[in-house]
Amino acid sequence: MVHMSPARKKSAKKKAVKKKAAKKKPAGMKSAAKRRTVGKPAPARPTAKKTVAKRRAETPLDLYAAHADEYVALATPVLVDVGPARYLGINGRGEPGGKAFTDAVGALYNVAFTVKMARKFAGTLYTVSKLEALWWGSGPDADFMFQPRDQWNWQLLIRTPDYITTTEIGDAIATLRARGKPARVSDVGLVTIDEGSCVQMLHVGPYTEEWRSIESMHALADQEGREVHGRHHEIYLSDPRRVAPAKLRTILRLPVESRRE
Repeated sequence: MVHMSPARKKSAKKKAVKKKAAKKKPAGMKSAAKRRTVGKPAPARPTAKKTVAKRRAETPLDLYAAHADEYVALATPVLVDVGPARYLGINGRGEPGGKAFTDAVGALYNVAFTVKMARKFAGTLYTVSKLEALWWGSGPDADFMFQPRDQWNWQLLIRTPDYITTTEIGDAIATLRARGKPARVSDVGLVTIDEGSCVQMLHVGPYTEEWRSIESMHALADQEGREVHGRHHEIYLSDPRRVAPAKLRTILRLPVESRRE
């Protein structure tokens, strides 16, 4: 006869009680965890169509990519058609890279990012576009490149979605001024530019060597029976603070029209 210790006897008794209770359990009776899920539909799996739509809604609008055909960047000049575009803009005069110029760049970006963040909090996403600029000289037909650099006129630009309003710009400026930002931010406004037919090419190298590319652009315009009739336009693909002058990439654009006889 096998003698069991009191501890083993107690364990065996518990197992016997559990086994007996299980036999008495009515058929069809479910555990509490299972009962909680009875009658509840399984969570719907997102369809591929809904997933794509959600990704599109979460993807910020990139105006540079959306209008890629207007930002052709080839090493040789080509003709492109550029539609009307809305920009944040600020005007000034002086040497590129000088204090007036850098202050204006800072003011423009301050407004651009403040408006962007306000829209983001409202649920609309878009990226801040690349810096652009229009350049011109003093006088009706003056070529600014042959004038002293401190007399160059410019309008700095950042392309912005058409749905941005003047009220939003005003609110952004008020916010920035309340934060102690320079008064120059108050000079930023919305402008629309419609250039139409243009000669355009990618210039690689220092800004001081742009004249070589511009000569090629004028040659194409002449070959096509066109003449320049608008302001010199530059789109900056590189940051001169981080890229060596020899590797700077800049899109040059010259609006043209049919040559007058």
